[in-house]
Amino acid sequence: MNEQQLTYRIAFASIRGMGIDIARSILDVIPSEQEFFSMKEGELMRIIGSRTKIHESAYRNVCLEKAKRELDFIYNNHIRVAYFLDDDYPARLLQASDAPILLYSIGECNLNASRIVSVVGTRHATDYGRRFCNTLMSDLAQVLPDVVIVSGLAFGIDIAAHRASLKYGLHTVGVQARGLNKIYPSQHRNDAAAIVKQGGAIVSDYTSQDDVHKGNFVARNRIIAALSDCTVVVESANKGGALITANIAASYNRDVLAVPGRITDEYSKGCNRLIMNNQAAVITSADDLLKAMNWQSVAPKQVELELFPKLSAEEQIIVDTIRNMGDAHINSITQQLGMPVYKVMSALVELECRGIVASLPGCRYTVV
Repeated sequence: MNEQQLTYRIAFASIRGMGIDIARSILDVIPSEQEFFSMKEGELMRIIGSRTKIHESAYRNVCLEKAKRELDFIYNNHIRVAYFLDDDYPARLLQASDAPILLYSIGECNLNASRIVSVVGTRHATDYGRRFCNTLMSDLAQVLPDVVIVSGLAFGIDIAAHRASLKYGLHTVGVQARGLNKIYPSQHRNDAAAIVKQGGAIVSDYTSQDDVHKGNFVARNRIIAALSDCTVVVESANKGGALITANIAASYNRDVLAVPGRITDEYSKGCNRLIMNNQAAVITSADDLLKAMNWQSVAPKQVELELFPKLSAEEQIIVDTIRNMGDAHINSITQQLGMPVYKVMSALVELECRGIVASLPGCRYTVV
C-alpha cells in the first residue's frame, strides 16, 4: 500500500471503539478510509446510527495527525503493518471478533504458519515450569520443526518459552502490551533482538504514541490466544493472566492444554483447576500436544546442540557461583566474585542466550 493509504488506515484503526465489525460496516458503504475522514458528522451519523465519538470531525482529525507521525516511526524502524483486509493479515486473528484492525510487527516470521502454539504461565515460574518449557521445545523441534511458539515476553514462563524456542531453533513470536518503540520489560531487550534475528517476530496492536495502561496486558492476551491453534498453560496460580488467556482461547474455540502439578504447589493450582473442570486437556509431553491437535510428526530437523556447552573460565566461575547460591541477585554475584557489574552482566547475557542461565524477576539469576 502507498504512504497515503497507510496513513489513513493507521488513523482509521486508532479510532476508539473501531472494531473489525464496525470497520466492515463502514467500508461496505463508503469506498475508502480516506473518504471516512472527509465526511461530515451528519453523513456518518446516517451510516453508523447512534452517536459516538467516531462522528466528531475534531476527533477524527486528531487521529489523522497522530497517524502521520506514526508513519515516520514505521518507515524509520522497518515496522511491518498488516491491515485486516490484507492477504498477509493473520487468518486466525480474523476469526476473533475483537481482533485488531492493524497489527504492527518487527521480524519476518510467518504469522500464517501451518502450526502455531501459544505457551503462557505465571511470572513466578518455578524450576518445574522452566524445565517443562525446555523439554517441550526440545521435543517439538524434533517432531514439528516448523511450529511457531507465541508468548508475551513477560517474566517467568513467557520468557522461558521464548528462550527455549530459540535454544532449539524454533521460530517464536513475542506479543507486546505496548508499542514497538520500546521492549517491555526492558530486561528482555536482548531476547527480543534474538527472536527477530532468528526468524521470529515482535508484534503489537499499539502505536508508538499509545499510552501504556494495565488494561493493555489483558487486551494483549486476546492476540496471544487468537494467533494460535492452541494455548498451553504451563504454570498458574488460581488467578492470573495465563488463566485469562486460557479462557479467551476457549471462547475462540481453540484447544487449551495445561501442565498438571502437585496439589500443594501454588503455581500448579490454576492448571489443576482447568484440568479438573474439563477446561483443559492434560499435557505432559510434545506427544500429548500432537495427539490433542491431531497433528502428525514431520521429518525431524537436524539441530546441532551443545550437549556440554564450552564455557570460558570466567563464565564457568559465574555459573558455579549461581549454582552454589541456588539463585542469586546480580549484586550478590558481583560481590562474591569481586568483578565489575558490567563484566558480569555481559557474561550473563551471553549465558542467557545460550540457555545456560535464566533471569528471574528482581535482577536474579538461576542455572537452567
